[in-house]
Amino acid sequence: MNKDIIKKLKEDASLCEAALAEYFASEDEDIKSLLDSEKYSLFAGGKRIRPFLVIEFCKLFGGDVKAALPFAAAIEMIHTYSLIHDDLPCMDDDDLRRGRPTNHKVFGYSTALLAGDALLTHAFGVAASNEYVSAEVALEAVATLSEAAGEFGMVGGQVIDLEGETRRLSLETLLKLHSLKTGALIKASAVMGALAAGCKKDSPEMAATIEYAAGIGLAFQVIDDILDVTATEETLGKSVGSDGERNKTTFMTYYTVDEARAYAAELTANAVSEIADYEGSETLTDFAAFLLERDY
Repeated sequence: MNKDIIKKLKEDASLCEAALAEYFASEDEDIKSLLDSEKYSLFAGGKRIRPFLVIEFCKLFGGDVKAALPFAAAIEMIHTYSLIHDDLPCMDDDDLRRGRPTNHKVFGYSTALLAGDALLTHAFGVAASNEYVSAEVALEAVATLSEAAGEFGMVGGQVIDLEGETRRLSLETLLKLHSLKTGALIKASAVMGALAAGCKKDSPEMAATIEYAAGIGLAFQVIDDILDVTATEETLGKSVGSDGERNKTTFMTYYTVDEARAYAAELTANAVSEIADYEGSETLTDFAAFLLERDY
């Protein structure tokens, strides 16, 4: 594992967490349980992959990190909301997340549900209020977030995922599922980083950004499915084997572990080729390799 990329991930995570701390500095005793629930999951650690993409794509195209941080914080709020809701009894009913009891196990179903709602809503306000970009860029970022998080993005993917517990999904539908449930927020992260740097929607830079993000997003999910059948709970920090217990359609439905790893490697190589010609792309190249090789 490349130690430099681990260090860079930690550095960017620290930048994002400092920004998040400012957005969650206010206290109110009347809603303390809600605020505590939000912060319990938001500051529980994690790789901060999506903020990393926002920051590093902004830097790749010559932007100021200050412009990236509100977008990085917003995407992490939305990702955290999705994890809280994904763990609920009505969804995956998981007991463990990032090595700790899931939010609803600590704060109760109702508060966990509302904490997710609050994080989602707060995220759009943070993105819209980014004072380091133009109003037009902030608007485009909010639209990007909305599409990625909504019915034609992450939420739509979750619906297909739930249907995959009651019937076997075709490989084509499985690919669509993950392009929405996992891939949409990963793509939005990279796109918002490019937006923060001043890239236009129809620019070659944005096209390369989207292709890279689509490739690593799908590879990320392939590796996740592999880890669900090969990793330990202690290593992964969450329940393992739950997909099989619920008869969910995953990449392991269609591939052996070796075949799935080869597929993820191909996706990663194609993704890296999209940004290879841009000066300073080494960090994102190393990051793609990190996602491919991870064991947690």
